[in-house]
Amino acid sequence: MITISVDVMGGDFGPEVAIPGVAKSLERYPDLRFLLFGIEEKCRPILEQYPKLQKASEFHHCEVSVRMDDKPSKALRHGRWRSSMWRAIEAVKNGEADVCVSAGNTGALMAMSRFCLRTMANVERPAIAAIWPTLRGESIVLDVGATVGADAQQLIDFSMMGAAMARALFEIDQPSVGLLNIGVEEIKGQEEVKEAGRILKATGLPGMRYHGFVEGDDLGKGTVDVVVTEGFSGNIALKTAEGTARQIAEYLRAAMSRTLLAKLGYLLAKSAFDRLREKMDPGKVNGGVFLGLNGVVIKSHGGTDADGFAAAVDVAHDMARNDLISKIEHDLTLYHKRPAIGGDLVENSKE
Repeated sequence: MITISVDVMGGDFGPEVAIPGVAKSLERYPDLRFLLFGIEEKCRPILEQYPKLQKASEFHHCEVSVRMDDKPSKALRHGRWRSSMWRAIEAVKNGEADVCVSAGNTGALMAMSRFCLRTMANVERPAIAAIWPTLRGESIVLDVGATVGADAQQLIDFSMMGAAMARALFEIDQPSVGLLNIGVEEIKGQEEVKEAGRILKATGLPGMRYHGFVEGDDLGKGTVDVVVTEGFSGNIALKTAEGTARQIAEYLRAAMSRTLLAKLGYLLAKSAFDRLREKMDPGKVNGGVFLGLNGVVIKSHGGTDADGFAAAVDVAHDMARNDLISKIEHDLTLYHKRPAIGGDLVENSKE
């Protein structure tokens, strides 16, 4: 049985979206159990509308919630030990839950997750991995905003963590991994990216297949299963893609309602347009995964609806069912025990 802890107060709409979203996911996975953390007077009336969820969950009253505009330092000062966000994360640390889901403030969620769960051995920085819709299906892109900048070793860590997530989510034995660069030629790009590519090519880890460099247009093509970059460019790519999808959807909506003939054409092709709208809806692939911590935390979009929040809970279910943490730990152990390129053993740098 999988248990998921949920920060019900997170996001722009709090329990009004989180509770219906959890209920939708429960319909798909009736064996799930939930620990719900929130302010009782705001959550209880909504929770009572979902009797099946009430039976499958435990509600825990919390004194405070983290605001969407709270700085990480303020969230830690005022929300540590007693906020819904902290207690949902702490449930994972204490072994009460397998994974945590929150739509709350990204900076605060990452700070609390790092403080409470700590980073894995041999991992310098955590990363946020996003599920990216492509022409071939879906890919994983990381880092999309956990940190700014990354050296070669951190890009290698991201590659291993992303490959482990791809094996857990897509159930493939050897996912392909590419480093995002300004060109596919080996002479192009920053030194950190070129060095990471050289080491990944020479190392040949069994849990992944290094493809080489990929460019920005490869994100949508689905050229590889995992695209690795540092957080600054990854976050820009993510927000650009989401904004472009919404822009195109708005263009189509305006074009289809402009004339009577256009409206008639829309009605005749409604099923095709519905499929297109579903493909372009960022909420359908909602759920960023915090990788590199001693526990799994899923970040939902703050402004999502119930369907989007349910998608994030579904991701949490998949990560727990496929034992993501064990896969990452296994890959990191293999890498750090292998002989380095120069012949010396790579030492475990973090105790």
